[in-house]
Amino acid sequence: MRQAVITGTGYFVPDNVVTNDDLTRLMDTSDAWIVERSGIRERRWLRRDADGRTEMTGSEMGAAAARAALDRAGVAPGDVDQVIFATLNPDLFFPGNGVFVEDLLGLQTAGAMDIRNQCTGFVYGLAAADGFIRAGTADTVLVIGAEVQSTALNATTAGRDVAVLFGDGAGAAVVQAREGTDRGVLASVLHSQGRFARDLCVVAPEATVAGRVTPAMLDAGLHFPHMNGPLVFKHATRRFGEAIAAVLAKGGVAPDDVALVIPHQANQRITDAVAARLGFGPEKVYANIARYGNTTAASIPIALAEAVAEGRVREGDLVVLVAFGSGFTWGANLLRW
Repeated sequence: MRQAVITGTGYFVPDNVVTNDDLTRLMDTSDAWIVERSGIRERRWLRRDADGRTEMTGSEMGAAAARAALDRAGVAPGDVDQVIFATLNPDLFFPGNGVFVEDLLGLQTAGAMDIRNQCTGFVYGLAAADGFIRAGTADTVLVIGAEVQSTALNATTAGRDVAVLFGDGAGAAVVQAREGTDRGVLASVLHSQGRFARDLCVVAPEATVAGRVTPAMLDAGLHFPHMNGPLVFKHATRRFGEAIAAVLAKGGVAPDDVALVIPHQANQRITDAVAARLGFGPEKVYANIARYGNTTAASIPIALAEAVAEGRVREGDLVVLVAFGSGFTWGANLLRW
């Protein structure tokens, strides 16, 4: 039976560190205020030139993370059959970022697709890669999560509730077909609840409006992220726990057998609440939000790559990836490493 096994991981983050103290020069905030509400102490933002253009694109960051993952997997770019690129911030309105990565890495006309599931994008992408491999459609799939968030934030006091949370970065995983192994993706669960779509969204540009963006929309700040924070927190703490329980049940695994949970790095308060509810100690829940902030689709692959590099994930370990985000969408993957 074909199994989808992660054979290499990698990540890339900009070298420009933006601390909470740095943000106090842009808005009325403080390190204590940000840490108390989110657990974030710093994040990475791409540098910009005099015209406000970033030093790299999301596709370029994704390609950098992918190169690291391919190197660790010992896979040549030409052996990749399919790219799955998860992002809420594509370089262009269309096409998606996957095709840019195909070109940047010289993947020799490999298939490419984007997933627009925001914070849950990597979880959905890994489930899709598992499906491609089990169906025999692909033997080697590159799953990438990458985001340029910093250019889309209202970095003033008016936007501080959201602006302090987000960072730029990219992570990637090489997923390959293997026969006769108990390793790989054991189970996935995916869910959505669209009635809450506008409680965490960016309205502009809007396809139903002539010109896509109007002066009135800009004046109203509709091109900035909007978040109903209390509602998101309430649903996230519930759905994270539900997704973990569901994927463990689907895989026939007891919570005590899990070596590590890698949650989407949304908010340390959410992570702590979910861990306490499920009885997981801090040694079982990976967290790097203090250093990178919320990198949406990139957060799980960045955390996974770091956990592997740190020796927190070893061969045979049972690992859960879990996310909740805009849509609302949520889901989880259960892996045997």
